[in-house]
Amino acid sequence: MAKTLVLGASPNPERYSNIAVHRLVSKGHEVIAVGTRKGSIAGIPILNDQPELKGIDTITLYVNPQRQEQYYDYLLRLKPGRVIFNPGTENPKFINLLKQSSIEPIIACTLVMLSTDQY
Repeated sequence: MAKTLVLGASPNPERYSNIAVHRLVSKGHEVIAVGTRKGSIAGIPILNDQPELKGIDTITLYVNPQRQEQYYDYLLRLKPGRVIFNPGTENPKFINLLKQSSIEPIIACTLVMLSTDQY
C-alpha cells in the first residue's frame, strides 16, 4: 500500500489525528506521523519539523489553515498524489496551490473514508 503522511499527528489518544493513525495502521497502510509534540502512535514515532521523506502518496491534514502556511513548500516538495483536508482544515489558498502543482485536493474526513472503504 502507498505511504500516508499524517500532518498534525498528536500523541493524545482523544485527537482525531491519533485515531486516524491507528485506523490507517489497522487497515495495513504505511504511515508516517509528523507533529509538533514528541511521542508515538501505534508504535510509530511522531517526527518533528519537516523531515525529508520520499514516496508519499497521500497527506492527510490535521492542522488548521493558519498553521498550514508554514508547510506549503514542504508539502508541495513531497509531491503527493492527493491531500485530504479533514473537517476544520479546509483552505482555499492551499487548495489552489495544490491544483497548480497537479496534486488532487480532497475535502473529506479520513476516518469516514476508511470506514466506507473509499480511502
